[in-house]
Amino acid sequence: MDDKVAIIGLGYVGLPLAVAFGRGGVPVIGVELSPHKVNELNAGRSYIPDVPAADIVDLVAKQLLCATTDYDRVREADAIFICVPTPYDAAKAPDLSYIVGAARSIAPRLQAGQLVVLQSTTYPGTTDEVVLPILEQSGLKAGVDFDLAFSPERIDPGNTRFNAINTPKVVGGVTERATERAAALLRRIGAPVEIVSSARAAEMTKLLENIFRSVNIALVNEIALLCERMGMNVWEVIRAASTKPFGFMPFYPGPGVGGHCIPIDPLYLSWKAREYDFYTRFIELAADVNQGMPYHVVKLANEALNRAGKSLRGARVLVLGVAFKPNVDDARNSPAERVMELLLQSEARVQYHDPFVPRFHIGGDVFHRARVDFQSVPLTRAALRA
Repeated sequence: MDDKVAIIGLGYVGLPLAVAFGRGGVPVIGVELSPHKVNELNAGRSYIPDVPAADIVDLVAKQLLCATTDYDRVREADAIFICVPTPYDAAKAPDLSYIVGAARSIAPRLQAGQLVVLQSTTYPGTTDEVVLPILEQSGLKAGVDFDLAFSPERIDPGNTRFNAINTPKVVGGVTERATERAAALLRRIGAPVEIVSSARAAEMTKLLENIFRSVNIALVNEIALLCERMGMNVWEVIRAASTKPFGFMPFYPGPGVGGHCIPIDPLYLSWKAREYDFYTRFIELAADVNQGMPYHVVKLANEALNRAGKSLRGARVLVLGVAFKPNVDDARNSPAERVMELLLQSEARVQYHDPFVPRFHIGGDVFHRARVDFQSVPLTRAALRA
């Protein structure tokens, strides 16, 4: 039985998983490169809204959770979970540097008998083609000396109904033994487990889930644009369509898509598909529609000002909400960033209000755009009148 777990990366994915294991009685060593996060956790403080500080206090006191910056501690674990970011680079190609970095840090410390599970969302083949060869540089052989599997994270920030415990886990290993071992370990936190035939199948499963959302959001965004032109209320149409008890699932229009998954995952699959001389035209078209929505938002703002006899240039604009979804503090890849950038390019005077995101910046990223920093302003009558 795997009695101690190490989790690499204690962010939106790794920390909830660490708490789930701890609450299941499995001791957790959390390896995190940020000394600030390590100090916060060991002091019993949480930096993620979905993880109550009371849980951290309890697990630290019971020695079921210990955070550290020291990779050597992974030697003590029976199983190692990799929960690191998977962004894209300036060319919008997969950036696996965090996965590669974690695997390279684990390899010289890998012990015979350990199980390694990759949870980071990535393209099919990453576990077998990228992680496995790096880990085997340890001199140990996958499937013989250690086990390797993929089980995608399914965290939904801000969702109070589904969490790391009651959301089913998909598991696929590079060997049958690895699959069974990872599944048995995840069942210890009380999670239902769905076993698939391979790590590649598990990797594709996660991409399908998120691309499904991307495509359907793009569809409803396009319907919204058409309804606007035809003088129809798209919300009324969606509400009426939602009364059909079968064959329809409502999605809602907005300024685009954000977060760490929906804007990125379609790009990962499209990139990998080209290796097979396959072009995911439908998926890429959906991404194009969603990426165009911030431009439409600014266009609507400009038209509204023009009807009032005003210009966007010099106008004071208050953006309400910059997180990628309601009631979370995660602003990664938020469409609000592009909206605000376009407003600034039009020389508008931009402020924002978001009680969950006290500070926000645009630019300063892989695309080498100039960074502009903002602070959330109070939502007062004076701010609205201005």
